[in-house]
Amino acid sequence: MAERDSPVETFRHALASATRALAGEPEAEVSFTSDNPSAQGKSIKAPMPGRAMSARDVAEARGFADAAALKLRHHDPKLHARSQPADEVARAVFDAAEQARVEALGARAMEGVRANLDQLAEMRLRTDPLVRARSREEVPLSSAVGLLVRQRLTGQAPPEAAKAGLKFVADWIEDKAGADLDALALALDDQRAFADLVGKMLRDLELVENLPPADDPTDGGDEDEGGDSETEGDDDADGESEAGGEAEIRGQAEDEEGEADDDGSSTDQEYDEGESSPGDDNESGIMPTRPNRPLSDLPPQFDYKVFTTRFDEVISAADLCDEEELTRLRAYLDQQLVHLQSAVTKLANRLQRRLMAQQSRSWAFDQEEGLLDSARLARIVIDPTRSLSYKVEKDTEFRDTIVTLLIDNSGSMRGRPISIAAISADILARTLERCGVKVEILGFTTRAWKGGQARETWLSEGRPPTPGRLNDLRHIVYKQADDPWRRARKNLGLMMREGLLKENIDGEALLWAHNRLMARPEERRILMVISDGAPVDDSTLSVNSGTYLERHLRQMIGWIESRSPVELIAIGIGHDVTRYYARAVTIMDAEQLGGTIIEQLAALFETP
Repeated sequence: MAERDSPVETFRHALASATRALAGEPEAEVSFTSDNPSAQGKSIKAPMPGRAMSARDVAEARGFADAAALKLRHHDPKLHARSQPADEVARAVFDAAEQARVEALGARAMEGVRANLDQLAEMRLRTDPLVRARSREEVPLSSAVGLLVRQRLTGQAPPEAAKAGLKFVADWIEDKAGADLDALALALDDQRAFADLVGKMLRDLELVENLPPADDPTDGGDEDEGGDSETEGDDDADGESEAGGEAEIRGQAEDEEGEADDDGSSTDQEYDEGESSPGDDNESGIMPTRPNRPLSDLPPQFDYKVFTTRFDEVISAADLCDEEELTRLRAYLDQQLVHLQSAVTKLANRLQRRLMAQQSRSWAFDQEEGLLDSARLARIVIDPTRSLSYKVEKDTEFRDTIVTLLIDNSGSMRGRPISIAAISADILARTLERCGVKVEILGFTTRAWKGGQARETWLSEGRPPTPGRLNDLRHIVYKQADDPWRRARKNLGLMMREGLLKENIDGEALLWAHNRLMARPEERRILMVISDGAPVDDSTLSVNSGTYLERHLRQMIGWIESRSPVELIAIGIGHDVTRYYARAVTIMDAEQLGGTIIEQLAALFETP
């Protein structure tokens, strides 16, 4: 039997066809992944069913594909973006309610879709903190409200796994916004009216003070109605990554409003089936999905804690996968960025010319002593009475330098941002090596989503209060400063590996990179951080204040900038890092990254 006729292959073709039909979009691309399923615009990656084709695996794949198809058909991302609140928690609740709306439209009309979405709900809960919650503070409000909206719109009770967690907040939500929940069913077919009702619910829950109406006339006149949408929006199937496409705008709005997020609540952003897999080629550009919360003043008594460092690791990229896989990943990286490499190479050559000009030899002529100036010997032949002329080489002011690139390896960097960061680092290392400047390339992430062995240890010890950082760090060395570029070239392909990019704890990564620099003998040390958002670790933020990791990051930055000889510079991708770093630049398109890195370094080297 041909491979194409195998049960798995037959199922794939059938599901792809059904998804296109349900979405009303013949150009929708449906594929399968064994990592995190994702949906970006018309590209859908459903969970890969096992070869055994178990009923649960099949239903989950169908459920995810159905949810993505319903969103393509019934959701207008532009209208959604106009109505989204700026506050992180409120935005997550708003997204969850909209996702429940589009899924309810399919569940109420088609019994098979309803059954598939039931399986999808159970799959989502397997990674949701709601099922592990032991107090009201640990319950993600977006998950709770999403399930209650689903119940109102479809009549389906929440899954058994969620009921214990819902008990902590259900009465409070019903008391504050029960009437709002009841009214949502009246606007099921009208996204604009539904968004206005959800806005009222958010106000009644005291999550926001005010929201712009969905038909705000100040929004440039894009009046696409909510029905069948033909837009190419970057909308994840779980509704959360809607926030990503407008994250830079929301971040600016938060800066203007200055609303501090010090209420101790945990971040409700989840990394579930709606996230695209870390190795995806996200052609839609950058999609930062992490919060841009405004920073409150750092209290002098703030004391950052780590529950345990037993499970942290500093590891070479070559030790995370075998040589064959590294070769394949590097080839994939090169293939994705062939068109970009030439542009960045031109910029790198410009940087090299600037650096070489600073290092070129210069001479002082007509000296009394030094090296004989042979160019002026003709004067002696013409006039033997002239004295010999000497020249002395001037001291160059180009100091022995090392540059460290610290690259954010979190899940929100997936797709083009991480690809361009990798190729830019590669070309920069090659360029600076030719100029005699050492380069170190580092990455930072965590070993697990939502806590790893550190969290398990904390649970086994009875959940002691305020444990501090509660995840296992993974700090990756892609290229050591003394390694030649040719030896480390393959390592950068590791950033393309599915499953590598997880959560991010920036403060400790910054301190780690700084300490490595301080151990170097070079006279000048430059640390460049490339990131696309604030530090986020769901496990840590669920048991500490909502700004715990941000405050530590700010503390580390302040210490380095005021007391360390290391020159610190940052590049934010779709995220305003100028709120953290004194010397920083923000870019809104990952395509600008290569040029920005080179221009910033050139400015540093040209600074007297």
